[in-house]
Amino acid sequence: MSQTTKSKTLHKRNLHNERYDFEALIKSSEELSSYVKKNQYGDLSIDFSSNEAVLELNTALLKHFYQIDWTIPKKYLCPPIPGRVDYIHYIADLLASSNANVMPKGNSVKALDVGVGANCIYPIVGNRSYGWKFLGSDIDKISIENSENIISSNERLKDNIHIVLQTSDNIFKNIIKENDRLDFTMCNPPFHKSKKDAKEGTKRKLLNLSKGKNKKVSLNFGGQHNELWCDGGEVEFISKMIRESVSYKKNCLWFTTLVSKKDNLVMIYKELKKQNPKQIETIEMSQGNKQTRFVAWTYYTKVEQEQWFKNKEKQNEQ
Repeated sequence: MSQTTKSKTLHKRNLHNERYDFEALIKSSEELSSYVKKNQYGDLSIDFSSNEAVLELNTALLKHFYQIDWTIPKKYLCPPIPGRVDYIHYIADLLASSNANVMPKGNSVKALDVGVGANCIYPIVGNRSYGWKFLGSDIDKISIENSENIISSNERLKDNIHIVLQTSDNIFKNIIKENDRLDFTMCNPPFHKSKKDAKEGTKRKLLNLSKGKNKKVSLNFGGQHNELWCDGGEVEFISKMIRESVSYKKNCLWFTTLVSKKDNLVMIYKELKKQNPKQIETIEMSQGNKQTRFVAWTYYTKVEQEQWFKNKEKQNEQ
């Protein structure tokens, strides 16, 4: 059985462990104020079933905690920031486990975000939290353009994040070059099998967030088709990623991907076993009652993993 997370809190280094300080967030982004109201308990909050409200909350969070100006096009995926941040921090722990428990920081650490989206969240948080450099890939031209606009609008991100359009139906091919040395890849794969499944899943989520009060909840949800669904769902997408990873096993230390449904792990482990990596890890994450996880695999032994970072240190000294 995979690891079980007992805590219902976010990662200890996650800046969003405490309740939202809406007064401070509004000072960072005044546009949020029109969406903040007292809830039934007398606390300041927003309507989390409203895409507009969540968008303004994200804008304020990125401005307040990461000093980043940020926006996304309408109908594109607007991710919950705290959960996305957890993935970054747990990857930092994973890298530390390969580096004598020393957490690697700075722009010598290089990563690939597969499906960076229009929001560019993982590269932003990874760079601002640890100084890592990122390559982000996507098949959607509007996502590419918006991520590039975010980067060009923030001096802190320039030279640290590079965005590339994937023009084929591959995941790593055409993105990872022969001489690339990536410390990790990460991905939030499309987890629905079809547009119908995506709509039904979103409807259930929004009804839950609205406490069932809004029976006519809109299905005009955030997220384009490539962000939310693909043929075969996340099992097929991740299986394809695993198969492709073998061709780049010397180019990357750790391959990782989120897995939204725990039941899918059986098929994912089965595919991993076929490719025979040296080490497989399943990292459980929690946010309240929500359980998420990511799977990580490497083709390097423990000794080779430590040597990877020793070689990196030598290169930095030259």
